[in-house]
Amino acid sequence: MPRPIIRRFTTAAAMTLAVMSLAHAQSANPAWLDQLSEQLAAEKDCAVEYFVNLREGELAGRLTFEARAQCADGRQFDGSLTEPAENFTISECGVQVC
Repeated sequence: MPRPIIRRFTTAAAMTLAVMSLAHAQSANPAWLDQLSEQLAAEKDCAVEYFVNLREGELAGRLTFEARAQCADGRQFDGSLTEPAENFTISECGVQVC
């Protein structure tokens, strides 16, 4: 019987570490995250609580930005932008079944 408790503790500990890592990764809060937050608020009525899967890269000499946003109401959105575009392409994350 102790095994489920250990699994739950391990899962909770892993989630806590992940959130702490994300908070540290966001400490610089790049301007593009502010832009994505503002666009989500305006277009999707989403108050962003935090971001996950932050990615910055380059594709064919153009800068790319991607992130998943967690809204205060539980919804999640993926946002991506490839310069010179000015607005993010936003899509709502649906339920996934594996």
